[in-house]
Amino acid sequence: MTQSDLLEGLNPPQREAVTHAGRPVLVVAGAGSGKTRVLTRRIAYLVSQRDVHPGSILAITFTNKAAAEMRSRVIDLVGNRARLMWVSTFHSACVRILRSEIDAMGFRKTFSIYDDTDAKRLMTLVARDQNLDPKKFPPRALLNWVSNCKNELITPDQAIAKASGLDEVRAEAYKAYNERLRAANALDFDDLIMTTVLLFQQHPEIREAYRRRFRHVLVDEYQDTNHAQYLLIKQLCGDLGPDDGLPDDAPRITPGELMVVGDSDQSIYAFRGATIRNILDFENDFPGARTILLEQNYRSTQTVLSAANAVIQHNSGRPDKKLWSEAGAGEQIVGYVADTEHDEARFVAGEIDSLVDGGRAKYSDVAVFYRTNAQSRAFEEVFIRVGLPYRVVGGVRFYERREIRDALAYLRAIANPSDDVSLRRIINVPKRGIGERAEVALAMLAANEQISFADAIERAEQAPGIATRSLNQVRAFGQMMADFRAMVDAGLPASDVLEAVLKRSGMIDELRNSSDPQDETRLENLIELVKVAQEFVAQATTQDLAGQDDFEVVASTGTDGAADPGAELAGALATAQPEPDASLGAFLERIALVADSDQIPDAGADAGVVTLMTLHTAKGLEFDTVFLTGLEDGIFPHMRAMTDPAELAEERRLAYVGITRARKKLYLSRSVVRTMFGQPAYNPASRFFAEIPDDLIDWRRKESEVASWASGAAERTASARAALGSGTIFGTGRGQAIKKTLPTVNTGDRVLHSTYGMGTVVATHGSGDNAKADVDFGSSGVKRFALKYAPLEKL
Repeated sequence: MTQSDLLEGLNPPQREAVTHAGRPVLVVAGAGSGKTRVLTRRIAYLVSQRDVHPGSILAITFTNKAAAEMRSRVIDLVGNRARLMWVSTFHSACVRILRSEIDAMGFRKTFSIYDDTDAKRLMTLVARDQNLDPKKFPPRALLNWVSNCKNELITPDQAIAKASGLDEVRAEAYKAYNERLRAANALDFDDLIMTTVLLFQQHPEIREAYRRRFRHVLVDEYQDTNHAQYLLIKQLCGDLGPDDGLPDDAPRITPGELMVVGDSDQSIYAFRGATIRNILDFENDFPGARTILLEQNYRSTQTVLSAANAVIQHNSGRPDKKLWSEAGAGEQIVGYVADTEHDEARFVAGEIDSLVDGGRAKYSDVAVFYRTNAQSRAFEEVFIRVGLPYRVVGGVRFYERREIRDALAYLRAIANPSDDVSLRRIINVPKRGIGERAEVALAMLAANEQISFADAIERAEQAPGIATRSLNQVRAFGQMMADFRAMVDAGLPASDVLEAVLKRSGMIDELRNSSDPQDETRLENLIELVKVAQEFVAQATTQDLAGQDDFEVVASTGTDGAADPGAELAGALATAQPEPDASLGAFLERIALVADSDQIPDAGADAGVVTLMTLHTAKGLEFDTVFLTGLEDGIFPHMRAMTDPAELAEERRLAYVGITRARKKLYLSRSVVRTMFGQPAYNPASRFFAEIPDDLIDWRRKESEVASWASGAAERTASARAALGSGTIFGTGRGQAIKKTLPTVNTGDRVLHSTYGMGTVVATHGSGDNAKADVDFGSSGVKRFALKYAPLEKL
């Protein structure tokens, strides 16, 4: 392949990057600027035009898929000789090095690699042997702490030397954990990079051999590297100076050529240990380095890019760049302010339907983005109801998530004592000292006596070989389950039973006390499940009064007038119920219907499905049409970012990533009210809205069109928001649950409902816990609510 062939179709900065020689170079590749093309063309250029031996090339990516794609593209350009180059992830490259060299570090070359499950099991053993309180030092939290140490190249001895307070305990656990790894001739994933760096530092002669081999190093997504990964690159091709560890008279070779490609504006993985400093300080870390800007975008319209540029420029300390496109201005961004999250989901579904029906989009070209996984629930339920095909990417569906399945297993075991599968799933969730041996003993008793597992728990003292400590824990568990069943027998609604389960079982406390960032997400998902139950109870105690003198509840209908078979939890009732039923059994039945509807038939090979995903998952992807939802301060940007400038800057980069995923059409939406912890809460507009020039947005609905109460709603909910932030059983604090104050409403009052929006009270009935109100919601009809459960706010 000739030089002109390799450079064909490249713009001037891209050509500079491909042909660059000599000093280190940072290619600042804006979103959609063709960085993959630049990397593959450069490798091909090195081999075909500069006669570089493929075996002297090391190209590092962050995923195996990206590595395979890059290798395939280069082979297509220069032939099979490219197979000799190393194209891999950081971890794969390090494994390859360690398989040859790790004996210098005291390990055998047949070392094992522990995955996350293996590592957690080992840390659990360490914590148990050191008599650590699992509530105070959960194994997962200990592992996260150890991982952070390894990413910073802090050894166990160094950790112990600098530790104080609780970190002393963690450092000792770190040391014991690593000793057990070594005894097992094993490394965990963080060790793969850390051990390679330490190998190079402690054995400079080995490092020099690899510096001689890899004369050309290329690193993709450099903004996502952590400290250990940065040092690995530095050891391989940086100027190490006089402290390189070699004897003074030892020969030294010049560093190899280094090209890193990345974009500081897309650095969104700080929670994984990535440090934006690596890319911002590249010219200081590698003196004499050159920077090449790729600003021409080949993905999006100029309107989309102008919005992204406007948002990201509010971050300080970033290299100045502005994305531009030759694709033309394109359509305006669509803005929409919904009453509630359910209204927002209905708007999104309606727009997708309209686009597809009008031939302007295919389902596979559409994506819906949100900040946290818990936000998918409203979209999933509306999509199920209206029959939109979809898939959830970057996480399992809401009702399939582990913590949700655990909570539902509790409810099923309470509702049906014969459900052995559910009962055995949660007998030790969260961990309560009922181990595998005790469970096996109970199972043996059940089998021998031909009784249910629940009955075996009641007769646990007869279980063969069960230990006294386990017996006490089993009895306590059995009593707890009996108390839950008594709540059901007494007729308490499903939401009350669920809240009791989450509190008394310890599930909430375990997640709240964890330092694992993923457990914060799991806590949010359980909060969302409580909201589901509260909405179900509210709906079950709501009667549709439109045109019915006897107040009999009727089946809801779809837009075509036909009975709607959807199992939407937070919408209109789907079946006729002469007597509203808020029981646990009815709730589980409704959940089962949603689960049955989850597997929506494919709309056809060409049409595909709509993609739902978090913004973090969306990085690297692109779609013709993007819905960026939940743009509210406290939701996106996340509440944590409200008081932390560094976190706010990362949230803004996340917004930049989300906006630049759109090729042609971008929707930005938010809701004025979002039910949080069972109460309607006002959410002010995300500050990112204000950072986008208004002439770029076609507002389908503004806040001024929602209702006049919006301006005062923030004041009414500020105290509730503060209380939720400082401590509730479903918040991040350690306080008790906020008890709902029953609203006192009279005929003529204006009220807000989290699902139906604005309404007027037309009648009231009963008092105290039995108080009910009939509310006229206009097009949604007149509804009767039990004020004790309804997510209703008086305006």
